[in-house]
Amino acid sequence: MRVTQRVFFFGNGRADGSREMKETLGGKGANLAEMTNLGVPVPPGFTIAAPLCIDYLRAGGYPPALRDEVD
Repeated sequence: MRVTQRVFFFGNGRADGSREMKETLGGKGANLAEMTNLGVPVPPGFTIAAPLCIDYLRAGGYPPALRDEVD
């Protein structure tokens, strides 16, 4: 699976993802996005795409552009 968006933000009643994105966001990330979409008070935060985390574990590093996306 190729992921084009790597950072998904949530909070303040808005989320970049949803519960249907479990493969991309992982279980916890998808649930945080869904709770936000439902109006549950969730502290603002972000989820890094799960495939990118798997790549990090395999390669021992992350793309330099990721820091800019998180900022």
